[in-house]
Amino acid sequence: MATFTPTTDLSDAHPEARVLAPLFRDFGGRVRFQGTAVTLRVEENNPLVRSALQTPGQGKVLVVDGGGSLNCALLGGNLGVFGVENGWEGVIINGCVRDAAELRELDLGVRALAAFPRRSGKREEGQQNIPVTFAGVTIAPGDLICGDEDGILVLAGN
Repeated sequence: MATFTPTTDLSDAHPEARVLAPLFRDFGGRVRFQGTAVTLRVEENNPLVRSALQTPGQGKVLVVDGGGSLNCALLGGNLGVFGVENGWEGVIINGCVRDAAELRELDLGVRALAAFPRRSGKREEGQQNIPVTFAGVTIAPGDLICGDEDGILVLAGN
């Protein structure tokens, strides 16, 4: 991972930075992560999440807008392993994860609304590489995402 700048320092230096509402819990083994946003919008189905995490992710954070659904998990231990194997910095889920104990053991930043044991559907549907809006912030592909103990901050990409 590149040199990490804390969200507090980024917020002070960039008053235009957007900060996600403090709704997200930390589930990953890596508390601090930053990278370029890759975005998905899915509805209670996770094949696009799987596909994304099976691609090279060095310097990237996968941002998944699951509509805030608390009905199923969009990320679990198996998909988290794909993220680590392919070098992803982190995953932010506007929805749930499962296998929380397994995710905690992975060198991957993971933020989500909650843990929930039920798996998602397997229909390959959703949208990729589009702006997504949740927690009071719009995140576009290519934006810089920075997550740490103080929250999740977004800076506009170039």
